[in-house]
Amino acid sequence: MSDLAKSFAKAKLSALPPESPLTEEGGEIIEDDASSASSVSSTGTVRPTSSHPSVQPVAWTDFFQQELYLEKDFPDGQKAKYHVYLTPPETPKSPFFVLHHGAGSSGLSFALFAQDLHRQIPHAGILCVEAREHGSIVWTAAGDVNNDLSIDILSQDMAEMIHLTKERMNWPDIPNTLYVGHSLGGAVVTDAAKRELLGNKLLGYAVLDVVEGSAMEALKSMQSYLTSRPSIFPTLDAAIEWHIRSRTLRNIESARASVPSLLMQTPSGGWRWKTDLSRTEAYWSNWFTGMSSKFLSAKGAKLLLLAGTDRLDKDLMIGQMQGKFQLQVFPAAGHFLQEDMPERTADVIVEFWKRNDRSTLVLPPKVSDLIKQGVKV
Repeated sequence: MSDLAKSFAKAKLSALPPESPLTEEGGEIIEDDASSASSVSSTGTVRPTSSHPSVQPVAWTDFFQQELYLEKDFPDGQKAKYHVYLTPPETPKSPFFVLHHGAGSSGLSFALFAQDLHRQIPHAGILCVEAREHGSIVWTAAGDVNNDLSIDILSQDMAEMIHLTKERMNWPDIPNTLYVGHSLGGAVVTDAAKRELLGNKLLGYAVLDVVEGSAMEALKSMQSYLTSRPSIFPTLDAAIEWHIRSRTLRNIESARASVPSLLMQTPSGGWRWKTDLSRTEAYWSNWFTGMSSKFLSAKGAKLLLLAGTDRLDKDLMIGQMQGKFQLQVFPAAGHFLQEDMPERTADVIVEFWKRNDRSTLVLPPKVSDLIKQGVKV
């Protein structure tokens, strides 16, 4: 289910006590009966606790090696200053994971996931990008801020950040890449895959907890949710506590890493949201319309990782039965599943990469080469 519907439901749960980080029993996530449970109803599977460890923020340096600001001048006079977090690949043949956050979120929503991913594949590269109004900024030729958040613009921005990172790091080429996008980020990586913005460098793409049908349906509730959440917090600790208490996030360690990046300090000392989601309403439909078709038809291996399958539309149901993509379900996680269950999410993504890694393929020798070697064929 998309963050639009689930956030509205989570607002009604804000009075519930905080809970401990989630675990799932057994190694298999997909279950015949449990797979139909929605991301909201799955809140009943977690155990509340009366206290949490420290809610003090932690720095991005615990999760990534570098923070980069990538600048570019465009032919039409526009200028960009993109913001990314990077752990460079160790070799040109190392896999490269490009991560894109959801609406109103930040690159650090992947902090713990990136840490677990790197633990499993130490030589891998990880690039965590931030969209316009979420950390990156683009100016028009006249010097005004360009806040165009159309899906094609966002996917092009992501491609620009990949190429600019290559130039900044002096890589000979872009490594073989796997996109991972959460919520809005899932729509962005799907659009980028469909448009083949990386050509044959893209191995595949993973979409985390968003499908077209539920996202479009939930748009009606988005403004109601936005008006129900706090507009300002007295401290960053209070903001972290609210995200746990409201069950927006279910992992205190991830909240400590990601929540501070969502806020900016006011002159009075409080902390307000960095991204004004209500101003993005004009783009909501544009983000998700046609996403299922693009997801199924784009080139590359496909993974859909959900907190519940109740909102799979007809096209995705048919595609899943036909084996067009891999489906994985975490019934015990909330919408921010890469934050709630970062290690398990990393497990699935790593296995997905291994299954589709072209560098491990061993092709049979050509007949002409065998003949030259004197081998009878």
